[in-house]
Amino acid sequence: MTVGIVMLCHTALHRAAQVASHWAERGCPVVIHVDKRVPQHRHRRFCKAMAGFENVRFSDRYQCDWGTWSLVAATISAAERMLADFPEVQHVYLASGSCLPLRPVDELKVYLAARPGHDFIESVTTRDVPWTVGGLDEERFTLRFPFSWKKQRRLFDGYVRLQRRLGLRRRIPAGLVPHMGSQWWCLSRQTLEAILTDPDRPEFDRYFRRVWIPDESYFQTLSRRHSQQIESRSLTLSKFDFQGKPHVFYNDHLQLLRRSDCFVARKIWARADRLYDVFLSSDPETRSLAEPNPGKIDRVFSGAVERRTRGRPGLYMQSRFPSNRRENGKTCAPYSVFQGFGDIFADFAPWLHRTTGARAHGHLYGPARADFADEQRVYAGALSDSAALRDYNPEAFLTSLLWNTRGEHQSFLFGPRDAQRIGGFFTHDPNASVWVVSGAWAVPLFHSNRPFEETRKEAARLQKIESAHLQMLRGPHVKARVRIWTMSDFIEAPAEPLEDIIAEIGPRVARKLTDMPRMARLDGFGRFLQELRNQGMQPYLMGDFPVSPLATPTADVGEPAIEASA
Repeated sequence: MTVGIVMLCHTALHRAAQVASHWAERGCPVVIHVDKRVPQHRHRRFCKAMAGFENVRFSDRYQCDWGTWSLVAATISAAERMLADFPEVQHVYLASGSCLPLRPVDELKVYLAARPGHDFIESVTTRDVPWTVGGLDEERFTLRFPFSWKKQRRLFDGYVRLQRRLGLRRRIPAGLVPHMGSQWWCLSRQTLEAILTDPDRPEFDRYFRRVWIPDESYFQTLSRRHSQQIESRSLTLSKFDFQGKPHVFYNDHLQLLRRSDCFVARKIWARADRLYDVFLSSDPETRSLAEPNPGKIDRVFSGAVERRTRGRPGLYMQSRFPSNRRENGKTCAPYSVFQGFGDIFADFAPWLHRTTGARAHGHLYGPARADFADEQRVYAGALSDSAALRDYNPEAFLTSLLWNTRGEHQSFLFGPRDAQRIGGFFTHDPNASVWVVSGAWAVPLFHSNRPFEETRKEAARLQKIESAHLQMLRGPHVKARVRIWTMSDFIEAPAEPLEDIIAEIGPRVARKLTDMPRMARLDGFGRFLQELRNQGMQPYLMGDFPVSPLATPTADVGEPAIEASA
């Protein structure tokens, strides 16, 4: 049993010569096609390196462009030379110059000798192919593609759009059912001869000249016409990324390649000296009869594609910065946002940390600086408290904070005085829990002793900002967990909302409160709101407060909170 090797080479000819010598020394005839773009002096050097082998030939040279007929023409020329010069060959194995044998050549011979009429070629119909990349499945067989996709992209795309607009369709030759698959095949002599001597081949060749990427469909389609026994799989390990580009194997993939049990692998980095030294060394004495099974390492590649396309939840980095709305989660961990609580309770952040163990920051998006917990100026991951640096990319500031503190629940205060851009981010983040006491921003104004005209203008500004934020939080596309109380409802019975907060953030903490944060004094707050009304400003976000003096309430159980969630 003799296996003939057809090699398509265009770069790293010294490696191609090394692999071709390996095949030839073990009794496999080799026919080599060298891309016409390779300079003559390099081609002559390659031919000279192979001159000592009587079972090595060179075929006519073609200038090969990706996705065009030239690759098929080069393969046909080399295959015809193989069949003509080596009548003892019973199987022809197509490989590239960057392919590398992974198992002893004798094992391949034994394997194919046991399957004399089998053709190993991936061949599936377009409707069964989930891995085509580029938007053209069936259309690659019904449209014309006279322009190079890589070199003439604008002409390529424009001509495709024109054919679609005019409704132009090509007629598929009678007797052909288009199939697709990997271009790296191993065909029996009978099937290959039948394809190359088919009386209808001139018509088939004319048709495939204008098919897109015909090297993945020409032999795959015609094999279905002539083969007696197709094994729709390749004996060559060839993996592709999510963009349809082949994975390149390096030295550290040695054990991975061994586990695949495939006979040949592509694409091998030309400088992977260790791989070439190991796999092209003398054949081992032990012989493996294992079936080629690239599925053994599919998990590794699936994981690589998953990591490359989706990344880790909430991680943004230079090597994989996702497009908007295509992130694998906006943030990496749950966190809490408290709006109005810092205005009503003088010591809310320390109380929250003391009660739940969560890291409680102040106003991270305050106008002057990022108020980190414990008054730190630089926080985890070298995050500065500079407002200018934070506001350059407020979303990245929050995602970095959460990533750098994984394993510790983060919370921070927020309000209408803060930079508002981040609100649109956490509103649509499923990891966010947003707790709002609306209108609480008026409490600091109430205690400010500022001129009343100035207070009225500031109150109108803050109410407008918070109203827009509340409208966002109540929107139909909100993904954060949102709870909203008016200030009047909240202060009637603050214990129940605080217990809910503790239950969510610190589930192991006793739900019943034994320690309450210190509430700001609200005596006269109702009169303050009435004065705002008297001056022409309508404070409606606080709820209803009596005009008579209002004392600070005790922590009794009151009405349930208004809840808005999506």
